[in-house]
Amino acid sequence: MKRRIFPIAVILIAAARFAAEVAPPAPMKIVPSPQQVAWQRLELTMFVHFGVNTFTNREWGEGKEDEKIFNPEKLDARQWAKAAKAGGFKQIILTAKHHDGFCLWPSKYTNHSVKSSPWKDGKGDVVREFVDAARAEGLKVGLYLSPWDRNAPSYGDSPRYNEYYRNQLTELLSNYGEITEVWFDGACGEGPNGKRQVYDWPAVHELVLKLQPAALMFSDAGPGVRWIGNEKGTAGDPCWSVVNSKIWIAPGKAADGARDANKALQNGDPAGDAWIPGECDVSIRPGWFNHPAEDGKVKTADELVDLYFKSVGRNALMLLNVPPTRDGLFHDNDVRNMTEFRHKLDKIFAKNLAATRPVTATNTRGKSDAFAAANVVDDSAYTYWAADDNVTTATLEFDLGSPQKFSVAMIQEYIPLGQRIEKHTLQYLDGDQWKTAVTSSTIGHKRLHRFAPVTAQKVRLVIDQSLACPTISNVGLYFAE
Repeated sequence: MKRRIFPIAVILIAAARFAAEVAPPAPMKIVPSPQQVAWQRLELTMFVHFGVNTFTNREWGEGKEDEKIFNPEKLDARQWAKAAKAGGFKQIILTAKHHDGFCLWPSKYTNHSVKSSPWKDGKGDVVREFVDAARAEGLKVGLYLSPWDRNAPSYGDSPRYNEYYRNQLTELLSNYGEITEVWFDGACGEGPNGKRQVYDWPAVHELVLKLQPAALMFSDAGPGVRWIGNEKGTAGDPCWSVVNSKIWIAPGKAADGARDANKALQNGDPAGDAWIPGECDVSIRPGWFNHPAEDGKVKTADELVDLYFKSVGRNALMLLNVPPTRDGLFHDNDVRNMTEFRHKLDKIFAKNLAATRPVTATNTRGKSDAFAAANVVDDSAYTYWAADDNVTTATLEFDLGSPQKFSVAMIQEYIPLGQRIEKHTLQYLDGDQWKTAVTSSTIGHKRLHRFAPVTAQKVRLVIDQSLACPTISNVGLYFAE
């Protein structure tokens, strides 16, 4: 019988066709929106608390402050944006209005704003300068509008104030271009009539979706981004992006009978009903507004690095507040420590010892190159290794080529398909024995581990437990002094 010889090109085409026919894993029941994926990849966001409190040296104003005290004669929003960029921040959020009700833009619905101040003879607009400066430095823009307004006469007359609030929100979301994040909290009090204000959050959310459909909304309960349950800048461990949204009725208000609501925000719930990733807010100073007495109490670069590992490194986003001085500038101490923070991170992650190194997997989806283990060392957010559907435990083994010293590991899941991994272990080969460097829980967008330095040529990532077939987008090994 005559043997049939196939040209190599035909074989390659057939192999490529087979690879193309291997379907990707089915998404989990709850997955992020494209906007949520992009938001999580920002990793670092800056908050800017600025207003009349800056001039009264207070944290919460009473709403009775004289507008004439607001006069930041050297205000330079471009300096803020440049400092943010130097620190590696990708988005910046401004307190357009805090609880005192003073508006940093010339709102037509109140005189308690910059238009009644001596700054720029009442013709200035901090929000305009802020958004223009941020975009000039390539930063995304967010705005915070406090729901509590201690100046508004209608506050406490719920229908009237809700209309007033929506009117101001409309100004901010209609006149300043694309807004990536709209920040709310649950601050609430009594109005001049002695009645507690009742917010119409469904109407507020509807308005945001109408005016800025791509924007994510932050609050305790989401719907786009959730509070992490503390103001220390640290996420829980584990930290699931999926949560039970029924625990929270509205910002600042947990459901009746909800137990450990803040813990639920810290940890999330893999059996929850909504993808609402966590944002870890913290101030670079003890206070949220600038106070000269705190100039020597600015968080150090090392403290900021630690917060990065405990926020971004636990599948959350780090939101660092940096408050301008009365001059309208970031203080030199804040700028210096932020810049040094960036330099330290760059040094830690300068060299990925696993990059492009050989890696094998105990299982590869359909034995397809499209989901090969090599995808985890190509430094791409768009490729990933995946296992077959019936596989929930697997091992990726790396050969570093020669003994390498490392003390930091970075692992990323391919979150567009959902968060899957419940438990994982990082091991290294010492002689003929595999030893454990770290055992931990969830991964999500990014998981960072620090441990005592080890030296090894072979390392393996063990997926011990997963809700469905695991996916891994990137793995990195680094040495930090």
